[in-house]
Amino acid sequence: MEQHDLLSNDLLINTISQDNLNSAAKWGKFLAITGFVFIGLMLIGGLVMQTLMPSFGSYGYGNPFLKYIGTVYMILAIILFFPCLYLLKFSNKMQEAIRISNQESLDNAFINLKSMFKFYGIVTIVTLCFYALIFLFGIGSTMMH
Repeated sequence: MEQHDLLSNDLLINTISQDNLNSAAKWGKFLAITGFVFIGLMLIGGLVMQTLMPSFGSYGYGNPFLKYIGTVYMILAIILFFPCLYLLKFSNKMQEAIRISNQESLDNAFINLKSMFKFYGIVTIVTLCFYALIFLFGIGSTMMH
């Protein structure tokens, strides 16, 4: 089987690749818009919780962390905004590139796709490190008792 060096040859997007990229862009746009709707709901829910949770303390629910639940929701919504934005930009640029056969739009689409995956990768690494710290803290606190 002959191997091709993609950097030294022009890579062509044939009809099959074009159809698949167009389909991916349509699904990406749907997922991004749906993500923005849920982000909006998370922000509204966070604001509602931010205002309601402190009043639960007066009803005997004395957990001091209840007042921070709304803030956590809003922070998560802000974090989730960026991958949705990158996905929407990818989708729009990919559809534009296919529609008018524009190389710059294609390049920008792939830049946004890379940014989305890079963002998810960084968030995953941070989350795994956070879980590892919780695990180690749990083991340490168990050994102390």
